[in-house]
Amino acid sequence: LIGEEMAADLSMLQDRLSPFTGAGAISTIEAEFDGPIGDIFETFNPDPVAAASIAQVHRAVTADGAEVAVKVLRPGVEDAFQRDLDLMRWLAERVEESQPALRRLKPIEVVETLADTVAMELDLRLEAAAADELRRNFEDDPNFIVPGVDWIRTARRVLTTDWIDGVQLHDRDALVNQGHDLENVVANLAGAFFLQIFRDGFFHADLHPGNLFIAEDGAVIAVDFGIMGRIDKKTRQYLAEMLLGFLTGDYQRVAEVHFRAGYVPAGQSVDAFAQACRSIGEPILGQSSDHISIGRLLGQLFETTEAFAMETQPQLLLLQ
Repeated sequence: LIGEEMAADLSMLQDRLSPFTGAGAISTIEAEFDGPIGDIFETFNPDPVAAASIAQVHRAVTADGAEVAVKVLRPGVEDAFQRDLDLMRWLAERVEESQPALRRLKPIEVVETLADTVAMELDLRLEAAAADELRRNFEDDPNFIVPGVDWIRTARRVLTTDWIDGVQLHDRDALVNQGHDLENVVANLAGAFFLQIFRDGFFHADLHPGNLFIAEDGAVIAVDFGIMGRIDKKTRQYLAEMLLGFLTGDYQRVAEVHFRAGYVPAGQSVDAFAQACRSIGEPILGQSSDHISIGRLLGQLFETTEAFAMETQPQLLLLQ
């Protein structure tokens, strides 16, 4: 969509931004727990192991000898987000006022959906709760690991979890050198994600490579649970039927489910929409990813939504 150079620049937001100072992190921790850092951790490394757009992570050891990862919000990040959201709200209102054809995209509702997500992302107690729920959902699954939460050392701007060791997902050479079966790694990740969506209706909505590690035994380890999505059971059923229809080439079924779910207005033609779905599915089914232009695919999807007067579904934004 945007070219390799810009994509590489944006990837720095995942975990390679310039960090804020270790002193700043310690100051935040001491303010949250109203005490000196030595009373909270036996040792605390002021040099972060990763720095992203909202927070950075430090390594520490608790008094009982447990190694932990300590996530600390960036100073002033809440105010920065509020400024950006205010601007986005203003732009969304102008779009709805001046561009009637774009109202089906629900820009105001989309911004409010993002604002709700950000509000949860900026309270690390809520992230801790999300991590704990996801961990419990997979506690009997050896292929997907979620670090445990240290609730005693978690507050609004500080999150402490078990320390995990693994190779980052995008470090392909390291995975190969360690003897990992890459097909198995992909299968574990895909399987875990499908279980989150279709079994639990609760899923990690920020699965970029900076948040995924591979354990020595090939299990997928996920971190950073600030952006999580939920899907109700009825929507899960619709999505499962759509996916199955695409995978089996049953485009009539795909179309009928879209109409049943209300994603396509009732006045449109089911048969014409099935034909449009076929034009989307057939060129990509069975193709390897390097033969698929995501830019052209998204362009065609957008043209189809316009042709059939489809409205944005804000409840699916995080999944998309």
